[in-house]
Amino acid sequence: MSTAVTSDIATIGRINAVPAILQVICETTGLRFAAVARVTETRWTACAVLDTLEFGLKVGGELDLTTTLCHEIRSSHQTIVIDKASEDELYCNHHTPRIYKFESYISVPVFRADGSFFGTICALDPLPAALKGSAIQPMMESFARLLSIQIESEENTQKTEEALQKERATAEVREQFIAVLGHDLRNPLFAITAGAELLTQRLEEEKSRAIAQHILTCGRRATQLVRDVLDFARGRLGNGIVVAIKPCPDLADALQHVTSELQRVHPHRQIIQHIGDLDGIDCDRERVSQLLSNLLANALTHGDATQPVDISAQVRDRVFVLGVHNFGKPIAAPVLGQLFQPFSRPISDTPQTGLGLGLYIANQIALAHGGRMEVISSQEAGTLFSFRLPLDRVEAQAKLPANP
Repeated sequence: MSTAVTSDIATIGRINAVPAILQVICETTGLRFAAVARVTETRWTACAVLDTLEFGLKVGGELDLTTTLCHEIRSSHQTIVIDKASEDELYCNHHTPRIYKFESYISVPVFRADGSFFGTICALDPLPAALKGSAIQPMMESFARLLSIQIESEENTQKTEEALQKERATAEVREQFIAVLGHDLRNPLFAITAGAELLTQRLEEEKSRAIAQHILTCGRRATQLVRDVLDFARGRLGNGIVVAIKPCPDLADALQHVTSELQRVHPHRQIIQHIGDLDGIDCDRERVSQLLSNLLANALTHGDATQPVDISAQVRDRVFVLGVHNFGKPIAAPVLGQLFQPFSRPISDTPQTGLGLGLYIANQIALAHGGRMEVISSQEAGTLFSFRLPLDRVEAQAKLPANP
């Protein structure tokens, strides 16, 4: 049996309407054997069978096409109806009724959507039956047209699923490669940055010290890119970024430290902090710091360099809100919905560093905490990114009913 025929049998097997069609045919005609057959130039193959006659043919069973009447249907594309083969003018001496010992028979052609011949829907019985001139033929021809539509739909679905599976496999291999590459880069980058930092402390010549400082800056930048790539791979290949949520009494200090670090990198920018009382917050200190770092770096990169960047962190109505606000060109509405997707970034005419993963990772950190990211942007009010974390989320989850 060819691969194509095997695939056609599987396609018919996935169409839920086929058993019902055969059942209706048998009940309406009184014939005790009905089948959907794939008919090629040489073989008749059963794709679906309803047999109360004990005819003996199962799904996948094959007949030599020349022994069947479907050989003629394949050539003429016409329905064949026989009430009593032994008395029929055309088929009383035909070899097919004698071989398969039937008197009554009906078979209609089935075509694919492109007009090519697929096979037949047929039924037979050793006893005669009044089939000609009844509603049986138009009913079965309607079933054939319905089956044609179902075959096309099922084949299209299978092609889509196969393409999706291939794409998923390709994406998984690609992301695994990224993760492995990022992991293997960490050790040499650590050696480079550690060595460069030592040189900046020990070199006395200004020019040499400047070169070492440049190496250190580039190494730290590359380390950050690797960290972003690994976080991206964790988010895509696993169940998201993993966080260790615990009491964080020094969260305010951690956020101020992040601000100080970026202020040193951007000494000419004005960064204003409004950090309130953050006692009683449970979170992953390092991840929340990373979230702020990503948001602040984004604001410093894309905001108006002549305007300050405002950072606010406070608890409002049992919700921890961390916000970063900047002025500048507003983010277009179509872009807002894509900001937290990987490798996305605002459109700019100037070259941009980074991979476009900062906001994606910030959003993954927010989701891992049970919180969410929000963004609003307008010409008048500027752009505000906010991380909102309900402090009662643990209590709320504890009240949910347990799974049975």
